[in-house]
Amino acid sequence: MTTVVLVHGLWVTPRSWEQWVPHLESKGVKVLTPAYPGFEIEVEALRENPDVIANLTVNDTVAHLASVIQAEPEPPIIIGHSFGGTLTQLLLAKGLGAAGVVIDSAPTEGVRVNPISQARSLFPALKNPANRHRAVGFTPEEWHYAFTNTLSEEDSRAVWERYAIAAPGYWVWEYGLFANFKPGHQDTWVDFDADRAPLLFIAGEKDHIMPPSVNRSNAKHYKNSPALTEYHEFEGRDHWTCGAPGWEAVADYALEWALKHKR
Repeated sequence: MTTVVLVHGLWVTPRSWEQWVPHLESKGVKVLTPAYPGFEIEVEALRENPDVIANLTVNDTVAHLASVIQAEPEPPIIIGHSFGGTLTQLLLAKGLGAAGVVIDSAPTEGVRVNPISQARSLFPALKNPANRHRAVGFTPEEWHYAFTNTLSEEDSRAVWERYAIAAPGYWVWEYGLFANFKPGHQDTWVDFDADRAPLLFIAGEKDHIMPPSVNRSNAKHYKNSPALTEYHEFEGRDHWTCGAPGWEAVADYALEWALKHKR
């Protein structure tokens, strides 16, 4: 049986995949939704004690996810959303996975496209340098702009209440808009020219925080890799594309592509 590992992004937990799990399992695959280290508790508990969020590192997260993947008898399909897309790229670069799909992915180091909507979405974390050492959340209004801009205010608020947590401010500062202005390689660097499992980028036309231009640029950086890299864009979809109405089309496209191209 093929295993699919779903990697969540920032500002959410594995709960964000709760609709995907039974949907993908009905297609005959095994589904795992590993949390970032320390994120195994419920959303409400993380809101009450966000220290584990503030202190999290990318390297520890990649190592934890790698251990989950390596425990499987065969290389799984890895599907990551948002910063989970960055983590998916890092995992593929380590030779893990049979195929990867990144949805509304945050970029790896070297992607220099920074649209205005992205800067505005990340501003709540970037407006205060002290946030580099804090767990930083979105207000319902900020969430509506960054994540759920195609939903009504009422529906967006319901999503925020169900799923939203804070994110490590350090990650946003170090690997967000300013990553490419620092000397040396950061934790999100990958060798774009290396061989790895097939990789699909999925973008949402209306995504504010990780717009299509960011995902297209990230995908193009792999042009010299011998591995398959493809890009697909869904019209009218925002950053909450894995949960917004019509999410089934995104899930089905991701799974079908990965099953077709997995090695």
